[in-house]
Amino acid sequence: MNKFDRALNGYNIKEVNAFVDDCVVKVDDMINKMKEKDLEIDRLNKELEHYKKMDDTLNRAITLAEDSSKKYKENSLTESDLIITDAKKNANRIINDALLKAEHLEEESQRLRRNIITYKRRVKSLMDEQIAIIDDLDKVDLSEK
Repeated sequence: MNKFDRALNGYNIKEVNAFVDDCVVKVDDMINKMKEKDLEIDRLNKELEHYKKMDDTLNRAITLAEDSSKKYKENSLTESDLIITDAKKNANRIINDALLKAEHLEEESQRLRRNIITYKRRVKSLMDEQIAIIDDLDKVDLSEK
């Protein structure tokens, strides 16, 4: 704090004026610094608002990406289930066709076995008849002529 010298009618006017001038300069400096700070605060507030908007936009984009990912995953699972179901149906159809073919082949095989057995019996019967005829030829007397 400044102390002023005493003059005739009070304090020394030059000292007081110098002090007031000094105060005015300091107040002007403070006002200018406050204006600069206010401008900086406004700029930072605008920048902060910009970043808040970017944050909101990014959050919405992330939410959309998560939703899209979830839908894609659900669609993929549904599609894989359909593929598996279709594959199982095809596998069952193929197995059923194979079983039917195997059954048909087994029936055909049994029919052929029966035919072979029947053929063998007929051939054996014919051979037995031929042997009987040959045996009968031995009984025929060739001298009667």
